[in-house]
Amino acid sequence: MRLLWVSLRSFLGEYKAMSSEIKFANHSLPEGKYSNKKRVKLTDLVSRLNEEKKKERNSNIALSVAAISAIAVFGIILSI
Repeated sequence: MRLLWVSLRSFLGEYKAMSSEIKFANHSLPEGKYSNKKRVKLTDLVSRLNEEKKKERNSNIALSVAAISAIAVFGIILSI
């Protein structure tokens, strides 16, 4: 199942690191959205976490729809 998941993600061209992996490349702050102070605000961290969760959830939904569609098309082809 894992191999199918990775192959579908790489086929779609949107393979991303798992949420448990470290993602240093995507941690740049948008300008003007967060403060540039040395202290980190907890609300900023929570809002970034929520944004990442939304992005990951949307990509998971898109991948699931693509996988289900591929299975449905394959089933239709086999039934013909």
